[in-house]
Amino acid sequence: MPKARAVANIDLEQQEPLQQYRVLKAKARKYAESIKKDVSRLSNARAFCTAILAAYWTEHCRSQGAKWGIRPHRLSLPSLSNSEHSLARSIGALVASFPVEDSGYLIGSVYTVMLPETMRSDMGAYYTPPPMVNRLLDLSEQAGTDFATCTAIDPACGGGAFLAPVALRMWKQTTKSSASDALQDIAARLRGIELDPFAAWITQVLLEASLLPLCVKADVRFPQVITVGDALQHDQMGKFGLVIGNPPYGRVKLTDAMRTKYARSLYGHANLYGLFTDLALRLVEQNGVIAYLTPTSFLGGQYFKALRKILTDDATPAAFDFIADRDGVFDDVLQETILVTYQVAKSKKAATVSLIVPKGIEQAAIEPIGKIRVPTDGGPWIIPRAVKDSTYVQVLLKMPARLADFGYQVSTGQLVWNRHKSQLRQVKVNGELPIIWAESVTPSGFSFSAERRNHAPYIELQTQPHLVTDKSCVLLQRTTAKEQDRRLLSAVIPQEFINRSGGVVVENHLNIIYADGRSEVSPDTISAILNSEAADRAFRCISGSVAVSAYELEALPLPTIQQAKAIERLLLKGATKAAIEAKIATFYAGSGE
Repeated sequence: MPKARAVANIDLEQQEPLQQYRVLKAKARKYAESIKKDVSRLSNARAFCTAILAAYWTEHCRSQGAKWGIRPHRLSLPSLSNSEHSLARSIGALVASFPVEDSGYLIGSVYTVMLPETMRSDMGAYYTPPPMVNRLLDLSEQAGTDFATCTAIDPACGGGAFLAPVALRMWKQTTKSSASDALQDIAARLRGIELDPFAAWITQVLLEASLLPLCVKADVRFPQVITVGDALQHDQMGKFGLVIGNPPYGRVKLTDAMRTKYARSLYGHANLYGLFTDLALRLVEQNGVIAYLTPTSFLGGQYFKALRKILTDDATPAAFDFIADRDGVFDDVLQETILVTYQVAKSKKAATVSLIVPKGIEQAAIEPIGKIRVPTDGGPWIIPRAVKDSTYVQVLLKMPARLADFGYQVSTGQLVWNRHKSQLRQVKVNGELPIIWAESVTPSGFSFSAERRNHAPYIELQTQPHLVTDKSCVLLQRTTAKEQDRRLLSAVIPQEFINRSGGVVVENHLNIIYADGRSEVSPDTISAILNSEAADRAFRCISGSVAVSAYELEALPLPTIQQAKAIERLLLKGATKAAIEAKIATFYAGSGE
């Protein structure tokens, strides 16, 4: 066994540093996952990362000629075994070989993958890769931030992924002549707030590590600039020229006091990153800059329409950078993410739109897409996701028709199946109705199916007429991802099928698009338009999440009624799918009858 371990260590040392890091990180995660109790897992994650930071600090100080000890965090933590301590020391020493601006991400990433999954999810704690940080700092400067003079705050600073690089830019651009003056100036202009006391300690340690050469030259340690607490509940934190960060995200239940405090930006469910965006508007000074990395769901979602309104009332979007690869950028995160900056001033300048393509933790490619002006009424922001969509969006903005103009409305399937488990049936015996699951909506059209796990084909209704659909309508899947060939996948449920069954019950993973009694065209025509590549492309410029919401569907630009009737005539004549697709494409190209 000792010989096998020695061979493994030799193999690891022969790998590139980043690959070594990934191997060691995986081992740390495996160790954490062996701990079943969340409380124990949290305390062990902190103990493990304390050992990482201690080893990192020792190695970094040695390279800089500093003899200071690491500042203690004063948390009571369990002891590590010899093997665990050895693994932590190996990670810390390895991280010290990377550029100092990368250390926050590398150490913070180990910490987050070791956290209990429930805590990581509840806190929305994910560390930002260095290329994303550098790009957001560049965008901040383009929006008007001057790191030589600005004040800056990260109100959810995590493990210092942003504040340490901000401090480095402040140092690089300082006009102070002496090391002590430069250090004092940076400390006076930099602030961070963090709910997790351990993450706050990480930030403070990494801030000092990033400025260690300056501290050594001035013979002064970097002062405390991190506050432990919930920034959302703090008042009178002052004003800052730059509010920057990757705020936590996830739905959160608010107290009455908190809902009142943030009422101006709320509509329905509250999301943490929406609250932190509202907070940023309160913290930033006039002519200052907000620079955030967040999910993209705020761009079009109904729950963010009040937030979009105050963002355009109080600020002007300056840049949108869509992150191309969501899987692999953040550990265990599949939400689409975006870098966005705002200038807190009224401006007629259009916002730049780009695609950022990560290439490991060291670099990223930037692909310019175009420029866009967003609406100021709180409606969805239609923004191109690719160069080919830049002019396409301009056409979309001029298309006035929406589903309501055709006499159609959108609702969610009424059946939440796990609330009616006792009523589900495998066979039809006496008046049971078919359940229409999302699997029944296929690229080839409607096909009644209940083959997937937990899917029963029928339901025995009691006195529940509100669950029944008795008229032909368009069914559209409610959850799709940007990686799929189509975000919009619809089919018409035939009236004949409904009549034969005596009605159907539609499950809530489907949208129901139904005529309100004044429909101008048939459900088949609506479905044909929604299933087109042109409409799918338009929807991708609106949607920022995997949910295909009724709100976003109702905001989707559509051909005019006259153009839709032309599609209906083609359907009645039995035109091919390709011919119908080509015709719809002309309408979305700004041409056609």
